[in-house]
Amino acid sequence: MRVLAAMSGGVDSAVAAARAVDAGHDVTGVHLALSRAGGTLRAGSRGCCTIEDAMDARRAADRLGIPFYVWDFSERFRDDVIEDFVAEYSAGRTPNPCMRCNERIKFAAVLEKALDLGFDAVCTGHYAILRTGPEGALELHRASDAAKDQSYVLGVLTAEQLAHTLFPLGDTPSKALVRAEAQERGLTVAHKPDSHDICFIPDGDTRGWLADRVGAAEGEIVDRTGAVVGTHEGAHAFTVGQRRGLALGVPAADGKPRFVLEVRPVSNTVVVGPKEALAIAEISGERFTWAGAAPTASEFACHVQIRAHADPVPATARRTASGVEVVPDEPLSGVAPGQTAVLYAGTRVLGQFTIDRTVSAVPAGV
Repeated sequence: MRVLAAMSGGVDSAVAAARAVDAGHDVTGVHLALSRAGGTLRAGSRGCCTIEDAMDARRAADRLGIPFYVWDFSERFRDDVIEDFVAEYSAGRTPNPCMRCNERIKFAAVLEKALDLGFDAVCTGHYAILRTGPEGALELHRASDAAKDQSYVLGVLTAEQLAHTLFPLGDTPSKALVRAEAQERGLTVAHKPDSHDICFIPDGDTRGWLADRVGAAEGEIVDRTGAVVGTHEGAHAFTVGQRRGLALGVPAADGKPRFVLEVRPVSNTVVVGPKEALAIAEISGERFTWAGAAPTASEFACHVQIRAHADPVPATARRTASGVEVVPDEPLSGVAPGQTAVLYAGTRVLGQFTIDRTVSAVPAGV
């Protein structure tokens, strides 16, 4: 096949491209320029998609003997990922920009352009497995290495996108083997640190970054009864489950610490309460996709995962006229609107939805 290898400049995408070459595909490497801040460089292992990364990707492509290009997706990234991130926080939700990037950039804009240019598939260094199901449909599954499994952030992919995607690393038992292979191949990124944190906030100061764009306005912190227990300098700086940085002027009656339970951007109010109140009995959302064939039953058993590294929880999911509802067998903890819930059947990814509504397992009067 003609394969476009998305090369981030890291070891995973470099080895994935190498394996695509070994498989006999006609491979072309591409690096995505997602920022026009020309002087931006990686700070340790923070961030990604920098000039330094582009240079590393080019060196890897040269070593593999494949053509290499840089595609400017900075405007699309700004509109579909950064602006979405700001809008979600402004609405009191907690977004996952990596999910949006995979959905709208790496597996929508890039794949669309690749197909227009005559490529058959896009290859990435994500740790996940594609399998053909018993009825012949393509399925997305967890990677062999549970510690590196990235199926959660790939849950946004549709059946059509999966049909034009390759994940050469999915069956690799460990990241150490990938680094060893890169070393053997003479790839200079063999021991390059993994990137982490939000790529467009490389210093990790999400609160300060948002304050510059959303603006800070003082508001009230209230308990579940509506009593004012403190003030804040901007609701956007708080997320559900947060404990630190509340600076409450009125201690709880039981003397226990309080946590953020809800953010209300319209009134610029933050609601706090006991840790027990973070327990969530039901979640639902209207923005959903299926990763392959959709479940045929309107109600089905599954596992739900609400963070990239969270443990999956047994649950019952219901398809409704407007979206998906999920009732976990045991309450979820610290769930915030805006997060992504990914549904699994064993190792298989069934689909995902953005959480719009949560129902507490602890009534307000308790």
